[in-house]
Amino acid sequence: MTRAAPSARRHTEVTKAHPGDHEGCVAVREVLNLVGDKWSVLVVGVLGNGPLRFSEIKRTIEAISQRMLTLTLRGLERDGLLTRTVTPTIPPRVDYELTKLGRTLLDPVLALARWAERHRAAIQGARDRFDAKGAGR
Repeated sequence: MTRAAPSARRHTEVTKAHPGDHEGCVAVREVLNLVGDKWSVLVVGVLGNGPLRFSEIKRTIEAISQRMLTLTLRGLERDGLLTRTVTPTIPPRVDYELTKLGRTLLDPVLALARWAERHRAAIQGARDRFDAKGAGR
């Protein structure tokens, strides 16, 4: 008889402890879809210091394309995490700012960023070891 892996046992235990918690799973999936990409996390982190113009966000997040930043900002605005304010000047000034709901996301996002920074080397080491084992398969 084979024993289930520890992660499989934990999943089973969680499922048994919370039967029918489909809503909880849906909520987690929706939030991870919302902020699970690197650009959304970076934009939320950058806007944590206060409102910024599009060009300021783009300069701060160097690797993001204009199109990806536009899509990310629209998605975060749609989900109620930031506001877009247009000031009628020539040229128009557009500022982005986290909403009250968006600010509640700052602590978890920044905690995730700190965790990633602290564990980056360990994760890369694990990947390297895994890949080295896979070469002999």
